[in-house]
Amino acid sequence: MPAPYPQEFRDDVVRVARNREKGVTLAQIAKDFGVHEMTLSKWMRQAKVEDGEEPGVTRSESAENRELKKRVRLLEQENEVLRRAAAYLSQAHLPKRLYPLVRELAADNIPVTVACRVLTLSRQHYYRWLRQSVTDTEVTVAYRANALFDAHRDDPEFGYRFLTGEAEAVGERMCERTAWRICRDHGWWPVFGKKRPKNAKRPGPPVHDDLVQRDFTAAGPNQLWLTDITEHPTGQGKLYLCAVKDAFCGRIVGYSIDHRMKARLAVNALDSAVARRGHVAGCTVHSDRGSRFPSRKYVHALHRHGLAGSMGRVGAAGDNAAMESFFALLQNNVLDRRPWATRQDLRTAIVTWIERTYHRRRRQPRLGRLNPIEYETTEKPAATLAT
Repeated sequence: MPAPYPQEFRDDVVRVARNREKGVTLAQIAKDFGVHEMTLSKWMRQAKVEDGEEPGVTRSESAENRELKKRVRLLEQENEVLRRAAAYLSQAHLPKRLYPLVRELAADNIPVTVACRVLTLSRQHYYRWLRQSVTDTEVTVAYRANALFDAHRDDPEFGYRFLTGEAEAVGERMCERTAWRICRDHGWWPVFGKKRPKNAKRPGPPVHDDLVQRDFTAAGPNQLWLTDITEHPTGQGKLYLCAVKDAFCGRIVGYSIDHRMKARLAVNALDSAVARRGHVAGCTVHSDRGSRFPSRKYVHALHRHGLAGSMGRVGAAGDNAAMESFFALLQNNVLDRRPWATRQDLRTAIVTWIERTYHRRRRQPRLGRLNPIEYETTEKPAATLAT
């Protein structure tokens, strides 16, 4: 069964079909966007339901029903927790410990998260209690920390090297690196030394290595993807586009358009590409070092889909030149052709140019004078046999 089209893509196709010129049929629109005519008809009927032109269940109503069912199930679980807790606490001559109650509720399919929230307990402490409270390593670290603290309290001028010797004198032997780590975690520094700031920001997730090295070629589809974000002003403000390009055929396999440039923009484009291409585990996704691509949400999305991240150097546009060339074409053919009054007009023009012109009418010399759709269709079997 083929993967469903992303909702953003469906809305764009319906919008183009509704605003089509006279003489342009739905069959032509469906052909331009690579979908079946019957599929486009179903999308347009659903759009009429969403707009209230025809009776039916809208997406928002369906989502609301699912949310209500989820809320009812959650309330039932919370009521069961309160009922069991009242019965448990009313028992006489028994220790009032709630962690065993949480374990009993978990055995009866009540989530630990719900039970701990209702009983105002910490899940971390519960799981620690479940794993047999304190480990031998934690006890050892605690004894070492006590020895270091006693030495630091007696002589605040001592650094961690002197504190290591003082701790060894009372029977807690450790290497200097261990002593430094314990002192760092607790902020035990000499009075004349430089104190570490308490609210210093931790660095974000590490960026990926450059796995491409400016070689934007691929032996087959879904082996190397390129992605980047561009923006363009309109009368209503800026519009941002994040696109994902397959280096094998040059096809835009996923995109996302929004009025705000947040990490969700890059994540939605990646999810759209995965939804349209199917099984893509092992594919390398190359980008620049913009702040959206090293974000935690984007890195988690790469791991969730089994993709390998890759990034060029800071300020080196050539490290993602193949994607920059696509945005240059988009700039010349769409963005700079005329002023755009609304974001909606620009969005429609972008998706129409990508799906109708760039994918199906623009022949590229590097593809043997074929467009991306034709090249992928003719070369994909050969690439599959070669692998």
